Amino acid sequence: MSRTEVVTITNMCMIYDGNRVLVLDKIDDDYCGLQFPGGHVEKGESFTDAVIREVFEETGLKISSPELCGIKDWSNDDGSRYMVLFYKTNKFEGQLTSSDEGEIRWIELDEMKKAKLAEGMDKMLEVFLNENLSEYFFYKENNKWIDVLK
Repeated sequence: MSRTEVVTITNMCMIYDGNRVLVLDKIDDDYCGLQFPGGHVEKGESFTDAVIREVFEETGLKISSPELCGIKDWSNDDGSRYMVLFYKTNKFEGQLTSSDEGEIRWIELDEMKKAKLAEGMDKMLEVFLNENLSEYFFYKENNKWIDVLK
């Protein structure tokens, strides 16, 4: 069994201000609904630099001190792995600006939990908010996806 694998690494960041969180209402047909801003880590880029860049591109805000707080990951049928690194921060500056990804806005956390979320965002929120959880993991069993929080 090989000890190496091809991995796609992405990120997502919960920016919070008291009980409010910054959400992206993503308009992509494949993955739409409320979620946190984020995106792909470029080859050779540090994970921290990538989340700072992605948040800026999607929100216009410059974040600082992003704290790694969890991960979402799964293996694809081709053997490659997909990882989403979860960050959170309450340190930011700049002017809020939406992008082609969708509308950016502040929302109360309780209101977000009741809104139309992107697929799996309800479970991702549990990882962001519960210090006893660190991973949202998917695996296939009998050709059916199983998801677990760890």
